[in-house]
Amino acid sequence: MNPVRRCSALLHRDFTSLCLSSLGSAQKTTETPKRVPSPSSRHCHQLSGGEVLTCQPQVKPSGASSVSVNTRIAGPMGSGSSRSRLFGTLAQTLSSPSIPLELPALEAAECACEPADPDLLLRECEEALRNRPARWRRRFMRPHTQAQAHLDQQPIRVMQWNILAQALGEGKDGFVRCPPEALNWAERKYLILEEILTYQPDILCLQEVDHYYDTFQPVLASLGYQGSFCPKPWSPCLDVVNNNGPDGCALFFRRDRFEMLSTSHLRLSAMMLKTNQVAVVSTLRCRETGRRFCVAVTHLKARSGWESLRSAQGRSLLQSLGNITMETDPRDAVARGGEADRRRVGNGLVVQEEGVADEAGVPLIVCGDFNAEPWEDVYKRFASSPLGLDSAYKRLSADGRTEPPYTSWKIRRSSGESCHTLDYIWYSHRRFQVDAVLELPGEEQIGPDRLPSYHYPSDHLSLVCDFSFSEPPQTHRLL
Repeated sequence: MNPVRRCSALLHRDFTSLCLSSLGSAQKTTETPKRVPSPSSRHCHQLSGGEVLTCQPQVKPSGASSVSVNTRIAGPMGSGSSRSRLFGTLAQTLSSPSIPLELPALEAAECACEPADPDLLLRECEEALRNRPARWRRRFMRPHTQAQAHLDQQPIRVMQWNILAQALGEGKDGFVRCPPEALNWAERKYLILEEILTYQPDILCLQEVDHYYDTFQPVLASLGYQGSFCPKPWSPCLDVVNNNGPDGCALFFRRDRFEMLSTSHLRLSAMMLKTNQVAVVSTLRCRETGRRFCVAVTHLKARSGWESLRSAQGRSLLQSLGNITMETDPRDAVARGGEADRRRVGNGLVVQEEGVADEAGVPLIVCGDFNAEPWEDVYKRFASSPLGLDSAYKRLSADGRTEPPYTSWKIRRSSGESCHTLDYIWYSHRRFQVDAVLELPGEEQIGPDRLPSYHYPSDHLSLVCDFSFSEPPQTHRLL
């Protein structure tokens, strides 16, 4: 099937019926209330990056107060026949610490197709969402401390986003100020895809994905992405009646820009025990320059009181990343320096032409919902890691050292209102530079009912950064 028609069919499968098949979640019969149209249209930014401005510091909102609002929560979603598929997946994850999952044959078939036009699909999303308020206008900001960009490099755009698992949004999280109709999967998936298509990342890192196989993998594969998915062994989605399977982390990258050299699925450990949190780690090679780098996506343990566990999980992830990024490819060394270089790859040294030693291993980008604010130990672990990591969104602040005031702002029945910085994009700061950062919406844009809402499909905001290598491709050679 033509990729454009395939994307359209996949998206409209849920939108045109009141009930889904076993692959989806039930659409609510409640009619969406009419809203006053926004004066601005839903048309997107310039997909090449939009307007780029100088960073201005955000003001942190006043302390979030607890609320108690009597609003009904959406009921069970989906159909029960999806259970047989998820139990097979769950049994596989419990039997192996590495959580191996083969990608469906569908993706291999899609790889041979010409990618669909993302602009056409974006317009389809806008048409499906025409009765919803216009989406936010977010601009890309240049960091105050930005170094001179390499004009010969095409930036690598990375998106980090916890998209909110459908089963949790409708069944467990209790977003009391969010109308149930706003969480309807038949429309909410369009909001998620609209956000992705607006910024067209080269690399996409997602958490709380519980519609990977029936929505994100086939649609994004038709758009030219290759993906990998790692479910949580004991996903809380499984406790929701008629769920769509376990949620987990997903990593996508554009096949036309990168070649995948390896991918690992990790179960994070704490005190020598495997936990329920996972990570996907992929080593990629840039097709244009041949440069390699590593990308990881993770989702650490939620809730207050679990700070020690998050710290242990962060330590486990950093150890695994250290081992993965120190693995060098002898083919790279031979291509650059011959047989003598092959014998010295094990030293793990990257030497500049002048002979000055630099950082070892493959440069790294780590995206995730860490469920931790900057004062927590797990944040400090990453900031002080020998891997030389820094947080990209600090570049939005005037001093370049302060995280944004929030990346998640929600109101729940159980815990009231919470406004926290929980999501991060870490990067090897000596090997990459941040060229631009997508600004976060202000309190007025988010609105009094917070997230999620008719405007926005998740309780977490997407983070988007443009990276470039700090040195031109020919400046370094491996020894």
